[in-house]
Amino acid sequence: VQLQASGGGLVQTGDSLRVSCEASGGTFSNYAIGWFRQAPGKEREFVAGINYSGGSTGYADSVKGRFTISRDNAKKTVYLQMNSLKPEDTAVYYCAAQFRRTWTIRSLPDEYDYWGKGTLVTVSS
Repeated sequence: VQLQASGGGLVQTGDSLRVSCEASGGTFSNYAIGWFRQAPGKEREFVAGINYSGGSTGYADSVKGRFTISRDNAKKTVYLQMNSLKPEDTAVYYCAAQFRRTWTIRSLPDEYDYWGKGTLVTVSS
C-alpha cells in the first residue's frame, strides 16, 4: 500500500488544521493507520492511531482532547483533525500503515509496515 499525506501548512496558535492520508494499492480496510510526527532534532513520536475498522482509536497524551483521528474506508483516507494547535505541535507529520485487523492500537514506529512522505505543520506563536 502507498500512502500520501497532505494538508499541512502554517497556522497560528489556537488554530485548527486537518491533515489527510490517502492510500492506494492494497485493501485499505486491512490496515491500521498511525500518525507520527518528527520535530527538528527530535525522534519520531506517535500522535494517534486508528484500527482497521475505525472502531478503536488511541492518542498520545500530548494531543488527547485536541486531536481526532478518523477514517473513511470507501475513500481510502484517514484524517487527523488538529484543534487548539500549539507551537510544540510543529513537526513533519507522517502516516503509516500496519497490516493488522485487531482492536489494538500500536504506537511504535517499528510496528508499522508502510510509510508515506510527511506533510509539514508549522504553528506560529
